[in-house]
Amino acid sequence: MANDVTISVPATTANLGPGFDSIGLALDIRDRISARITDTVSVSISGNGAGELPSDESHLIAKVALDAAKQWGSELPGLHLECVNDIPQGRGLGSSAAAIIAGLVIARELTETDISNASLLQMANVIEGHPDNISACLFGGLTVNAWNTPTDVECISLSVHPDVVVIMGVPDAELDTHKARGFLPEKVSYDDAVFNTSRAALLVAAMTASPDQLLAATADRLHQDYRAEAYPESMAIVRSLR
Repeated sequence: MANDVTISVPATTANLGPGFDSIGLALDIRDRISARITDTVSVSISGNGAGELPSDESHLIAKVALDAAKQWGSELPGLHLECVNDIPQGRGLGSSAAAIIAGLVIARELTETDISNASLLQMANVIEGHPDNISACLFGGLTVNAWNTPTDVECISLSVHPDVVVIMGVPDAELDTHKARGFLPEKVSYDDAVFNTSRAALLVAAMTASPDQLLAATADRLHQDYRAEAYPESMAIVRSLR
């Protein structure tokens, strides 16, 4: 068993255009976490979330790491985390996904458990509930995900075309993911489903080979308009750009 480890995890953006719960993208913003085994649980935080996130065993990274180690039969007595956070909290850039992946990777490294990234993805999906952010955080690049159950996720990571450049606008207000999902309808029309299926396929091609198709490829009918009430300023920008 190792005594300490230092890792970094990237921010992510997901639900890309029509790729609801299925397409994610890793970004070049990172949280850096140093972890060491101790007798108690404590968390030191600087950067985003300092003074707001918990500093005990309820901190998401600590909780995930301790639970995973116990599940693998290598229970940790305690953990001290030093977190330097560059990922904004609650702003749609995958802060919770980054924390979950960080916790699992820290547990794997400290316990020296032989478990693959593919298996970590299944564990993370059970916690997060959807694989687009967690897969991009774990594998990097553009990730395309398919899943039947929380423990049955298939993921492919692809390299993004060099002409694709990400420009981010980070809102002042936080938005809870579960609240945002509450705006979604239980059913959508067949026409809207077909529209999104075709655009999701085109999005993969646009992001990897044909960036000139991005405008058409990012059109959506399944989630953006339904959730516009949750973030009207953001949707006003999207509509203006389109």
